[in-house]
Amino acid sequence: MSLPPRVVLDPDEVEWTAIRAQGAGGQNVNKVSSAVHLRFDIAASSLPQAVKERLRALGDQRITADGVVVIKAQTHRSQEKNRAEALQRLQELVDSVAVPPRPRRATKPTYASKQRRLEGKSQRSQVKAGRSKVTG
Repeated sequence: MSLPPRVVLDPDEVEWTAIRAQGAGGQNVNKVSSAVHLRFDIAASSLPQAVKERLRALGDQRITADGVVVIKAQTHRSQEKNRAEALQRLQELVDSVAVPPRPRRATKPTYASKQRRLEGKSQRSQVKAGRSKVTG
């Protein structure tokens, strides 16, 4: 079984916003000043159409109603590391959707299986009834 080719994001399609806000009392201002917001428009991207549809249908809080993925990163001191982390999280999100879901097994019993079950039941009840007559 071979794996499908990995969907690779084009870094040119990703929009970055550097957040430069002063930290509140006691907050590390360097971390806040290196925070990054990644904005990725699903409709304008070069992703395959099936992947775009599955991304939109995904119930993730990072995806807005108009089809824009917003990922925030501010754990590192440098902006480059925060960008790399946000891009990695976006890639993981796309990878999770890139593989089509497996078709589910039918959960309701088919007509044929219902009939087989009923026939088996009636045969068992006839055998039981015959036994009680013989011993009684």
